[in-house]
Amino acid sequence: MACVLLYVTAGDADEAARIGRALVEERLVACANVIPGVRSIYRWEGTVRDEGEAVLIAKTIESRAEAATARIKALHGYDLPCVVVLPLIGGNADFLRWIESETGPGEAPPD
Repeated sequence: MACVLLYVTAGDADEAARIGRALVEERLVACANVIPGVRSIYRWEGTVRDEGEAVLIAKTIESRAEAATARIKALHGYDLPCVVVLPLIGGNADFLRWIESETGPGEAPPD
């Protein structure tokens, strides 16, 4: 089973934590890290913006990424939330197995 990271930006650390907790509780991801105090510079609706955000990094398996993305979109306050899936090409094999055990096919996601 392939493990992936979900990189998500949120309006603040509280929103990122709320989303991360829901994903872990629903077994869509094994772990979520919240990184507060990120400065994001981007163009939105024709205007360059410079705003504070938080980053959520979630660890899951590839087969759960689509469901996790859909759940993030449902929970997120942005009209167009940043959710990107990054493949993991290696790492601590024991840790990667833990991700699989927390999100694998033995645990069905919620309806």
